[in-house]
Amino acid sequence: MQSPLDDVGQMKTVLETALLTSQDPLPVGELCRLFDGEISADTVGRLLDDLRADWEGKGVELVSVSSGYRFQTRAEFQKYLNRLNPQKPPKYSRAVLETLAIIAYRQPVTRGDVENIRGVSVSTGILKALEARGWVDVVGHRDVPGKPALYSTTRTFLDDLGLRSLEELPPLDDLGTLVEGGTEQSAGEDDIPDTSASHDEKNHEIEMPHSVSAASSVPD
Repeated sequence: MQSPLDDVGQMKTVLETALLTSQDPLPVGELCRLFDGEISADTVGRLLDDLRADWEGKGVELVSVSSGYRFQTRAEFQKYLNRLNPQKPPKYSRAVLETLAIIAYRQPVTRGDVENIRGVSVSTGILKALEARGWVDVVGHRDVPGKPALYSTTRTFLDDLGLRSLEELPPLDDLGTLVEGGTEQSAGEDDIPDTSASHDEKNHEIEMPHSVSAASSVPD
């Protein structure tokens, strides 16, 4: 009987199956475990490149993000899927987007840093909601009186925006557009509350395409 390791097509099918059924992106090291470590990471990388080419022209695509590889809906087909599950997209106020942008581009930063840059106070609700969304996390504390928490963005933030690293972040002025066109399955999740935004700060409706596999919802 022929071993799967002797058949390139079979190996690609194994990778394809794992990626299509995984809820989360899978890194190359994890994918190597599918073959008991009998093939190298370089070989898995080449197979993934072949697999990506195999899916060219279809409604889903294989992409590389911060946490690994995943299949996701191509942006041009998202509007059709939305008709099957029409839901109001999450809303993010200007205050939320500005807070997120400051953390992303100046990290690690404290709440005080964010307030100094924005020129207004930042509610605890915004930071806690961004943490609950999985986009920011406390990575330490600044060695000053009070030991304020230091915030940085997470791999989930990069994954949701379809980025592999912080180096791929766009110019600051374009971050809102990138978030609006993000690549994770967020439609239908709870809005991030904003208790500090003034009435003249209009909310931005943000709709993010679906990945192929199921995903958990954002906690309240």
